[in-house]
Amino acid sequence: MVPTPNLKSMSVDRLSKLRDQIDAALTTRVADERRALHAELGKLSRFADGRMRFKGVGGRGAVPPKYRNPDNPAETWAGRGLKPRWLTAALKSGKKLEQFAIASAKAATEKEKAKTDSQSGQKIV
Repeated sequence: MVPTPNLKSMSVDRLSKLRDQIDAALTTRVADERRALHAELGKLSRFADGRMRFKGVGGRGAVPPKYRNPDNPAETWAGRGLKPRWLTAALKSGKKLEQFAIASAKAATEKEKAKTDSQSGQKIV
């Protein structure tokens, strides 16, 4: 075991040199740890080889909102993920999801339905 130096009795020059030695040792150890972690990450990414890709943020881009809170128009929901609290509470109170639909989202949905219906050859009255 290394004997611990008496810091109170050391000169300022000696303390400064000791601090420099400690900084150098820390820098070396951090660099070694960083290299080891990068090597492990490399192994993991090779292991994944396309089967286990992590989902990236923003891979598909933003989706326009389909539903809006009438009490607070700043609160919207695109219809993906968990339902927001305001919508869950409103649905529990007996309201229908269609009551919160944004007009442009309704029009887009109707166009899409008409398109699929025209492709199937069925006419909806």
